[in-house]
Amino acid sequence: MADIAHDAVARQLLALEEALLDPTVRKNAERVDALLDEGFSEFGSSGKVWTRDAVLKMLAQETGYSAPLVMDYACHSLAMGVALVTYRALGVDAATKKPQSTLRSSVWVRREQGWRIRFHQGTRATTA
Repeated sequence: MADIAHDAVARQLLALEEALLDPTVRKNAERVDALLDEGFSEFGSSGKVWTRDAVLKMLAQETGYSAPLVMDYACHSLAMGVALVTYRALGVDAATKKPQSTLRSSVWVRREQGWRIRFHQGTRATTA
């Protein structure tokens, strides 16, 4: 039998991940700020480590980004109010215009204000 509460959280976190991939949201510092936990960090697919402030600054200046397609999405409960989200993002590299596949994982924590992303990692992968 499916866990209805888990399914609802999984759908909610998928919507939040897709929001963070949406170019309109990414340009809106207030919306991104509301989704990033205070201690947020990211290991980027480039190998660079990003802080919360660096991500906010970078996204505000981002150009030529188009939202990738989310595939193979999964959500796993790690503890009460903590979830691991994994998926494959299929898109097009803005610079080379070639297909790009990235394996992504995010740790989300439930705060008083709602779900916030605490950690994210992207790893370049072969296209599916």
